[in-house]
Amino acid sequence: MSSSVQGKRIRKSPAARRAEIVDAAATVALTEGLECVTLRRIGEALGVRPGLISHYFPSAEDLVAEAFGSAASAELDALLPAERSGATATQHLARFFARAEGEAYDDISRLWINARHLSRYRSVLRDRVAEQEAAWRGRLGDLIRQGVEGGEFHTDDPGVTTIQILVVLDGLGAHANTDTGNRPEAVTRMAVTTAERELGLASGTLAASL
Repeated sequence: MSSSVQGKRIRKSPAARRAEIVDAAATVALTEGLECVTLRRIGEALGVRPGLISHYFPSAEDLVAEAFGSAASAELDALLPAERSGATATQHLARFFARAEGEAYDDISRLWINARHLSRYRSVLRDRVAEQEAAWRGRLGDLIRQGVEGGEFHTDDPGVTTIQILVVLDGLGAHANTDTGNRPEAVTRMAVTTAERELGLASGTLAASL
């Protein structure tokens, strides 16, 4: 006599299921674009019916905004962690710039280009873009103020310096969809050069601090 035990399907908690949906949507946003974040596409990615996705996100617009917010927040945490123990402000800033270079950063640059374009027509996404912009300004601004207080950086207005650095990074990131293989080194290093100049650091300090 043989017997078999049928495995029970594990029912995920609402919080776990929602997080799974957001993670899948963020992945699709980064790899395929925000236009591809639809209830059907995320259902396919998770192997579930679109109705399950709509149970958590009745509006696809909310899911698009959540996908962008999740991806942008994760990238910020990777580039500039909120926990900054064990290194100087200069070292943390140097690591930030080192991480914000290359093809890996191009994916998030493309997402920002995509989100800013679509936010012209989607109010929910527009609010999320503004929220993420504030988060990035806040995180980098806190680091710069920490450096000023510690005597590592010298600037009369940390807030303005923060914006200057981010504007240069955004400008460079705007070319993520084009071939930048022949970009001059001086252009590639514009954000670092701007930071060193505005923070009173000698040229090459950030590269030497890695």
